[in-house]
Amino acid sequence: MTLQVKEAAHHVALITIDNQPKRNALTRAAMGELAEVWERLGAAEDCRCIVITGAGDKAFCSGADISGDLSAPEEAARLIDRALLKAKAYPKPIVAAVNGDCAGGGVELLLSTDIRLAAEHARFGLPEVKWSIYPFGGATVKLAQQIGYVHAMDLLLTGRLVTAEFAARIGLVNRIVPASEVLAASVETARAIAANSPSAVQAVKTQISAGIADYAASRQALEQVLGDRVRASPDFAEGVAAFREKRPPRYG
Repeated sequence: MTLQVKEAAHHVALITIDNQPKRNALTRAAMGELAEVWERLGAAEDCRCIVITGAGDKAFCSGADISGDLSAPEEAARLIDRALLKAKAYPKPIVAAVNGDCAGGGVELLLSTDIRLAAEHARFGLPEVKWSIYPFGGATVKLAQQIGYVHAMDLLLTGRLVTAEFAARIGLVNRIVPASEVLAASVETARAIAANSPSAVQAVKTQISAGIADYAASRQALEQVLGDRVRASPDFAEGVAAFREKRPPRYG
């Protein structure tokens, strides 16, 4: 798993999640790397806007790597928070170039971005409840704020995948562009942002993200309790086993 970081345009950084064999899933190590990248770019004076995308054309990010460590003690929860910008004000605008499927933690990463362009074939979903996994990356807090209660509950409780067209209709993404143009269009959007006053842009971004972060932080203790409860249930072992064995889970 690697994160590629480069300059995509003047004052625009591009982060590419590259784990194509696992549809750009995020390992714990990758989350640590991503957290460090956010911190570095957040402090870099020459970076005014960030674009994030996935490698290839199949997936933006399929979420956490379920083949790895699924424990979530408070230390791991803090790492996830930092990687997904869950409960922290962040000064730099982030544009998502959604080049393919975006699921689970990928959607939670998407919720930390500010402007979202999606390829026509991209699909979106939060399938955690199918596999008895608690969505720990902020979806239970941020999704209703961003797309409204009924749409959030639809995605969180059914675990279904929806099309890019549906995602645009409910406000999860800004617009749909041809797959061959999604990265270029996202960089151009970031370039337009970077051409504006950085002090004004970052003040706006910080104020808005601070409000979201404060609300998320106020729910952290309950989030930990609920996540621990799900992982302690017999459903958790069955759900993870079913996912890894590529079969429907049996919950009694």
